[in-house]
Amino acid sequence: AVNDEELKKRIAEELALERARRDSEAQKRRLKQEQMYVRDEFGKLLERERISSNEHLTRAILRERAATEEERLKAQRFARQLEEKDRELKKHDAYYKEQLARLEERSAQFYKVTTEQYQKAADEVSARFK
Repeated sequence: AVNDEELKKRIAEELALERARRDSEAQKRRLKQEQMYVRDEFGKLLERERISSNEHLTRAILRERAATEEERLKAQRFARQLEEKDRELKKHDAYYKEQLARLEERSAQFYKVTTEQYQKAADEVSARFK
């Protein structure tokens, strides 16, 4: 009877140990599944963040390219305006040089005529009052 009792007790302990082992293994499987789920979710989250970062970076690059292109066009427009002003200034410079040459020529002619008239008048006065 003692052996039976002891045997039943031992069987009950072994059954309890077996149940505990199975529960432990089931818990380990659930833990692994949960870890895999967390890894998958974390991987998905990281992928979404990477995609979002790439999209943000792409938009920023496009904005910079557009701004650079706008600046390049602006610089070209200013260069054309500068060239136009330079041509206009050269045209004005040539015009004023031409006008100055004409005025100098007229002045020289006027001086020559005036000098000749003065000399003629001086000769007449000199001849008259000799």
